Amino acid sequence: MIDQLIIGFDKALRTVFANAHTVRPTPGDALPEADMSEEERRHAAALMRINHCGEICAQALYQGQALMSDNEGIKRALVQAAHEETEHLAWTEKRIAELGGRKSLLNPLWYGGSLAIGVLAAKCGDGVNLGFLAETERQVEAHLDSHLGSLPEQDARSRSIVAQMKDDEIAHAETAVRLGAVELPTPVKLAMKASSRVMTRLAYWV
Repeated sequence: MIDQLIIGFDKALRTVFANAHTVRPTPGDALPEADMSEEERRHAAALMRINHCGEICAQALYQGQALMSDNEGIKRALVQAAHEETEHLAWTEKRIAELGGRKSLLNPLWYGGSLAIGVLAAKCGDGVNLGFLAETERQVEAHLDSHLGSLPEQDARSRSIVAQMKDDEIAHAETAVRLGAVELPTPVKLAMKASSRVMTRLAYWV
């Protein structure tokens, strides 16, 4: 258990402070940079900062869930999802820099809170643990879909990243359901949406 905690602490430091890496090519990397106004670039950078924060939260959630789960099948699914979320981190981080933006100053806070939620979800049993994963991915999918409607139409590079992230989140939710996710109570879903709104509004600016 001590070894797992040390590994987890190292992972937290790397997620929040180090540059992420990707195996897959960054979606849209071959596309030309769009001609955007300064306001459009700031808006696109802010949206990508929100998406980067979401991936920080996802890493922490998966770590907390995997740390407390005794089911090896669930652990493997969480590790695979976390690997793809790491690629999302790299993609959004790169795009933020290209747009002249910066990452959220509150990333350590997002990570710590999400880690605690992941641990709590895992303690509620495998079905709830997977149900929390599935609901998280569904809400992230909806959130990414809204960004596709909000990003500047000509910003094909950002839109390609968000579209691929959305496809990956759909696959994660489907995996969770296949492994036995249970439907979460409506009040829990609403609480998750409310906390997500707080994070996205703060991350847009901070």
